[in-house]
Amino acid sequence: METVISILHVVGAVFIVGPMAILPMSAMRAARAGNTRQVATLARSTALFSYLSLIVFLLGFALVGMADPKYQLSITTPWVLASIVLYLIAVVVSLVVVVPALKRAAQPSDADAAAVGDSGAAAVRVVAGRAAISAGSGVVALLLVAVVVLMVWKP
Repeated sequence: METVISILHVVGAVFIVGPMAILPMSAMRAARAGNTRQVATLARSTALFSYLSLIVFLLGFALVGMADPKYQLSITTPWVLASIVLYLIAVVVSLVVVVPALKRAAQPSDADAAAVGDSGAAAVRVVAGRAAISAGSGVVALLLVAVVVLMVWKP
């Protein structure tokens, strides 16, 4: 059973946590192109994958609980605890910084809409949130890379 949980954990990390880290970077390209509809879709997708990543998190707890006693693993093992903390920070940054910034970038501001006119308002891109999206998604990606390093290295 431990092998099945381990496979699910790794597959989840690749197919759930991976998109959580990469989608905001795609959204930046869409924001620069003025494609607000695509930015809105990527904001929803990023939020969804961030919440779904909790499944991978729970599978990790299951693996720690199933570990052979000779490895003396617990939640207080330093590399496990560090991974938990880094992952939780990544999810919070994603949900509190990146997703709201993406949602703001998907909505044209009133000043931009007035400048372009009502017919072109949907094509207006909001530049103000780009820094938050870039910085937030970069921090999330670096935190997740640190978690992967800890999972493989197990110092």
